[in-house]
Amino acid sequence: MTTHERMTRMFNHKEADRVPIIDSPWAGTVARWHSEGMPAGMNWADYFGADKLSGIGVNITPRYEEKVLEENDRWRIVTTNWGVTMKKFNELDSTPEFLDFTITTPEAWADAKRRMADLSGRINWAQLAKDYPQWQAEGRWISGQFWFGFDVTHSWTVGTETLLIAMLEEPEWVADMFDTYLNSCMALFDEIWDAGYRFDEIYWPDDMGYKGTTFFSPTLYRELLQPFHKKAVDWAHAKGVRTRLHSCGDINALLPDIIATGVDCINPLEVKAGMDALAVKAQLGDKLTLHGGLNAMLWDDKDHCVAEIERLVPRLKEGGGYIFASDHSIPNSVSLENFQAIMAAVKKHGAY
Repeated sequence: MTTHERMTRMFNHKEADRVPIIDSPWAGTVARWHSEGMPAGMNWADYFGADKLSGIGVNITPRYEEKVLEENDRWRIVTTNWGVTMKKFNELDSTPEFLDFTITTPEAWADAKRRMADLSGRINWAQLAKDYPQWQAEGRWISGQFWFGFDVTHSWTVGTETLLIAMLEEPEWVADMFDTYLNSCMALFDEIWDAGYRFDEIYWPDDMGYKGTTFFSPTLYRELLQPFHKKAVDWAHAKGVRTRLHSCGDINALLPDIIATGVDCINPLEVKAGMDALAVKAQLGDKLTLHGGLNAMLWDDKDHCVAEIERLVPRLKEGGGYIFASDHSIPNSVSLENFQAIMAAVKKHGAY
């Protein structure tokens, strides 16, 4: 079966030849695998026989000037097209340090919103025309990558503290940001759809939890964020397109509302934060497709990880509705040998 066929069956809660395997190794992980024997220039998914997901992205940013303010042999301080000043470290798998934000008030947001209003030149049509026929020929799952909601607004635009306070004290400003982001995405993906390009899902990153709890209450989710999640879901479903929500952290408290929103799939079911894929499967497996749920912190211990696959995958795959992945991404502690064993175990225990 092709990836597209497997994924379609999982979203329809039907069995396939095996569970799909959709994951994302770090750049340093791929470099390690090449150093340990994976042929140079070879795509890791081809090498291991994993499934392939390809994404269509758009640029909804205010297009602030991007420039390097300072750099040395270890890091660069840069400004982003969202108006953020950050320190980017040169190590392959480093996390940037956020130093300053341009959009910290409703007044600053008004300028950003004005900049975002011009939607011209925000789709890479040449790249899409080049890649799309190959994606279709290979039977890939194609994802329309949306950018809206709590996570990307706090982390890439205004800062965490600013947004959390504003959600309580200035909810109209927050709602306007969520709505502007989403409306821009829908308008641009309408253009893509109308040009004849099809995508199988929309996907958006919206981390709403951390270890043991959520960033905000279910009540605040229902009042301020859920309406925009629902708007995106309704837009996608009107096109016959699925929806996949990425939310790291412990989001157990939000699952009933996520179901009510109409989301089709959740990812990554972060074990170390408090998510239990088997518990979610037992409670909501007939309503949600689950993607992830294997603790990435175990993947450098081959025997332990394989044992977890043997314990979890046969139960998670029951009745379809499951896509195998780590509970975040594949870290560079995972050797080529380990991942070969992991893939063999998934294909064995994930077969129908």
